[in-house]
Formats: sequence, C-alpha cells, structure tokens
Amino acid sequence: MRTIKDRLRHTITFELIALGIVMTAGSWITGHGMASIGVFGLMMSLIAMAWNLLFNWLFDIWDLQYRDMAPRGALIRVLHATLFEAVLLVVGLFLAAWWLEISYWDAFMLDIGISVFFLVYAYVFNWTYDIIFPISHHTKKSDVHAGQVSRASEGL
Repeated sequence: MRTIKDRLRHTITFELIALGIVMTAGSWITGHGMASIGVFGLMMSLIAMAWNLLFNWLFDIWDLQYRDMAPRGALIRVLHATLFEAVLLVVGLFLAAWWLEISYWDAFMLDIGISVFFLVYAYVFNWTYDIIFPISHHTKKSDVHAGQVSRASEGL
C-alpha cells in the first residue's frame, strides 16, 4: 500500500515531469513560446486534477445510488474513463483555442496529441515509479478491511 506522502510525491513528480515535456515538445511542435505552452499545460493540469476529484466523487455518488457500489467490471471502467476524458477533451479544446489563439481544428488535434502523450507517459511513468519506489508490502489485508488504512492511501 502506498502512503499519502508517497501518493503526493507521485502526483507532484508526475505533473512536474509532464509539464516539462509538454512545454518543451509543445513549443517545438506548435511554434508557440515555452511560457505560453507552459501556462496552458499548467492550466490543463490544474483542471485535470480538480476534475479528477469532482468527477470521481460524483461517479461514486452515482455508483452508490444506482449500483450500490457493486464491483466495477470492464464496462463500468470503460464508461468511467470515457466520460472523464471526454469532458477534459472538450475543456481542453476551448481552452487551447482561446489561450493559444488557434482554430478549433488545431486545438482538437493538439488535444488529441496531448491525450495520446499522456496515455503513453502515464504507462511509462507509473512503471518507472514502481521500480524506483517499490510498493510497501507491510500493510496487512486485515488492516485494510478493519479500516486501519485510510481510503486515501489505497490503490486506485
């Protein structure tokens, strides 16, 4: 189980490295300055983190109301991920078009590119993170079931 401190390190490291890559590659690909792309990346990062918190809270409320928090199979997980990403895609589209003063088509293509980047980046980052900071196996399952470990420190 990962601790809250470890999860904070994971989140901050994930976002800082991603922002550095997005600023550098985004500036090179789009021709916009690193500062402009960096601010755009930071805005999207903050929006994504806030949306993640809100969306998962709302999804859990829906799940409790209509499914009684039954185990989530593949269909529910695909629905969850698709709804989450669809909202970010729409927000990113309008934010990119406005902030970078580009067409909606260019903003859409940029948004798709960023989504593909984050799909690959998240896979590589999390694999690397698990190698550098292995998961502690000290927590017993009985402690988790007895409520000894906070929900925030459980795996996603």
